Amino acid sequence: MADKKRTAVDWEDVRIFLALARHGSLSAAARTLSVNHATISRRLHSLEESLGEKLVERRPEGYVLTPAGTLALEAAGDMEQAAQILGRGMMDGAPSGLVRIASSPGLSAGFLTSRLAALATRYARLDIDLSPNLRSISLERYEADIAIRFDRPKDGDVVARPLTTVGYGFYGTEETCRLIEAGADPVFIGFNEADAYLSQEIWMARHFPRTRVAFRAKDQFAHSVAARFSAGLALLPHYIGRSDPLLRICDLGSTPPSKDVYLLTRRRDRKETSIRFVADEVVGMFEQARELFL
Repeated sequence: MADKKRTAVDWEDVRIFLALARHGSLSAAARTLSVNHATISRRLHSLEESLGEKLVERRPEGYVLTPAGTLALEAAGDMEQAAQILGRGMMDGAPSGLVRIASSPGLSAGFLTSRLAALATRYARLDIDLSPNLRSISLERYEADIAIRFDRPKDGDVVARPLTTVGYGFYGTEETCRLIEAGADPVFIGFNEADAYLSQEIWMARHFPRTRVAFRAKDQFAHSVAARFSAGLALLPHYIGRSDPLLRICDLGSTPPSKDVYLLTRRRDRKETSIRFVADEVVGMFEQARELFL
């Protein structure tokens, strides 16, 4: 854009740009905002015209931000947070607006959902978006405001706060465990074949290479449900296994090593009231349930 023409920025154009930056494709952005592809393209072009800069480039893997787009994304994120605060009338310091949290499917279903739902219930102007995902969600692309991950991150301008250490065990019903302890061969519950790259699946393949896997599912909470119906033994984090009164631990001699869990936020968001508030609440949730994890 040679003339670098600059005009007033339209907030609706910014919303479109944020969605495209977060999701990386026209289709995903259009689904998120319930608009068509043409609207996404038109609004993006309008914002680029307003700023006089090219913000995204189309590549085979999707849309990626240009250097100017990366700078614009930070400002757009600030605009979004300010719009949420103004829209909710947050003048009394109470948490307000939408806070996005990304976590693993097992941790989301087995620990976070009930606690975060209760938090949102206590604050009338606070909305929480919990996104369970096996892949790492990008804080820099504003896909989330808070990420809960296993193992400390090695890059990114983020603040990492230790939450807990997660231990693992084999869990099954009383009948399932009793049969195995009497000498029967174990039968397992595991992840889908597409998730064979996960560290837990690699450990299982190494230590029990010939053992039957009778049932497979996408996340560990689903594994616990299958174990409850006697489909086999599930290798579960203790916070899931110990929370189910129909399951008990079954000692097979070894389990995977424990993993550290961290809460991540963008360093530049440290003064954003609602994100800081929710992050502190999540830290408190893990502190109160520390014995559940080890």
